[in-house]
Amino acid sequence: MTAAVFVTDTLQADAQGRLVLTGTEGRHAVSVKRLRPGERIVLTDGAGRWADCEVLAAEGKDRLTVRAEAVHEEPPESPRLTVVQALPKGDRGELAVETMTETGVDVIVPWSAARCVTQWKGERALKSLAKWRATAREAGKQSRRVRFPEVTEPMTTKQVAALLAGARLAAVLHEDRDLASTPLATAELPTDGDIVLVVGPEGGVSPEELAVFAEAGGHPYRLGRSVLRTSTAGTAAAAVVLGRTGRWS
Repeated sequence: MTAAVFVTDTLQADAQGRLVLTGTEGRHAVSVKRLRPGERIVLTDGAGRWADCEVLAAEGKDRLTVRAEAVHEEPPESPRLTVVQALPKGDRGELAVETMTETGVDVIVPWSAARCVTQWKGERALKSLAKWRATAREAGKQSRRVRFPEVTEPMTTKQVAALLAGARLAAVLHEDRDLASTPLATAELPTDGDIVLVVGPEGGVSPEELAVFAEAGGHPYRLGRSVLRTSTAGTAAAAVVLGRTGRWS
C-alpha cells in the first residue's frame, strides 16, 4: 500500500531534517492512523510540493515527529482539466467534488445555473464553498495526490463563458442526442492548454445559457446513451478525457 498523505503548511525541516506534525493532521496520524516509528508517510502542502518521510516518534494524541527526505515538486498537469459544476441539491455537491478529485480534475468551478434548485447566497454560500474545499482536501489526501484541485469562487454564466473562451477545448455536456451529436469520447483533445467541461443542473442547461456558451466557443457533447445525474456526470466525463489525454498512463 502506498504511504498515507498528510498536509502541512510548511516543508521546512530543522537542521536535523525533522518536521513536527500537530493539530488536526497530527491527531489523525497519531490517534486515528496510529502511526509508529519506522513507518513511512508523505507530507505535502497540497500545491505540488511534497516529501517522503520516516516517522521518528508519536507523542500524546496529536504530535508526530518525522524525518523528511528531499523535498520534491510535482509540476502542474497538462492539459489542465477544469470542470464547471452546476450546484446540486443536498450533499451531492460534496459527492461530485470528492469523486472528481479522486479522478484527477485540476479545477472545480461551482456554477449557479438558471435551473439549479440550490442557490448559494450569503452565509450559505460561504459554508457551502468551505465544505467543497474541505472535501477536495480530504479526497486529495485519500487519493494520494500532492497537488489538490482548486475550488474557485462560485461563477455566473457570464464568467463561465469567459473560461470557455480561453480554453483549447470547451465542452458543454448535454443529454439531447440531436443537439449534442458528437460523443465526448471522439472529441479532438489538445495536448496542452485548458480543457473546460460544463456540467449542467438536473433540469439541464437552459437554451439561453447554451447560446451564451456557444458564442464563447462552447460546443455541446454527449457522454453516452444513459443520462447521468449532475453529481456523477463530471466524474464520468473527466475519466473519459483523462484516459484519452494520456494522463492516466
